[in-house]
Amino acid sequence: MQRASTIRLRTSLFQEAAEIVDREYASDLSLDDIARRVASSRRQLQRAYAEIGETTFRDHLTRVRMQKAAEMLSTRALTVREVAHRVGYRQPAQFAKAFRRYQGVAPSDFRAGGRPETTPARPAQARRFEPRPAYRAA
Repeated sequence: MQRASTIRLRTSLFQEAAEIVDREYASDLSLDDIARRVASSRRQLQRAYAEIGETTFRDHLTRVRMQKAAEMLSTRALTVREVAHRVGYRQPAQFAKAFRRYQGVAPSDFRAGGRPETTPARPAQARRFEPRPAYRAA
């Protein structure tokens, strides 16, 4: 059991970091940069994300970016390339791959109304897969 002061500290760190990510998701954010800005160590911020947010910094940043991208794509005012740049991706192909992994559909298909019936609660890359059985020679 953790002390109440530790829980309060980690909750505060997570909330401050989440506010920065929500505000500045389009910029080039890193765990080290955020830790410096909230006056914490990298490890303490990782623990706050794991224990309070039940996620990682990278997954949180990706989730925020993909949610914002979905909002932008729904308006149809911007191209996929413009959306990619506005949510912090330099390469549209990298954005499209991440969006497809997170939403289950390509950005252009999402815009066209081909949204998946349910949005995954967690990105596809976070799902666990069973290992393949070992190959046995006959």
